[in-house]
Amino acid sequence: MTVRPATEADAPAISAVYDHHVLHSVATFDVVPPTAADRLLWLAQHTGGRHQALVAEVDGAVVGFASSSSFRPRAAYDTTVESSVYLAPDAVGHGLGRALYAELFGRLAREDVHRVLAVVAQPNPASEALHRSFGFQQVGLFSETGRKFGRFVDIAWFEKAL
Repeated sequence: MTVRPATEADAPAISAVYDHHVLHSVATFDVVPPTAADRLLWLAQHTGGRHQALVAEVDGAVVGFASSSSFRPRAAYDTTVESSVYLAPDAVGHGLGRALYAELFGRLAREDVHRVLAVVAQPNPASEALHRSFGFQQVGLFSETGRKFGRFVDIAWFEKAL
């Protein structure tokens, strides 16, 4: 397994991983998969510094990714990022999420990042455990914040100091 920065060539594989979650889970509140152009724009916004995208490769195939994204567009929020990690269904439970986050947070520690936030749709004990293992603490719970698959979903907010 290799963790490395994402490239434009990874866009289709990243989209395949993410689209699965759009269509089959509440891990994202997107309800329509992003277009290929959307994915390329997203990658262009995650090339280094505070906003990065990393992929996990197993036997030459991208099976997951992690990213740090802008929290809010106002300048005072620049040192806060939101992290995400997504894995292909058959890649879950093999330590890939942990490897992606370890690399991402190691890279972010060298940047001007003060806080990392994460949003976890409820319930998701595996994601909560992953975030807690990296020092995240739950700081809020918003009830019925999103509606997907005909039901309302709560979200928990987590934060980590760097």
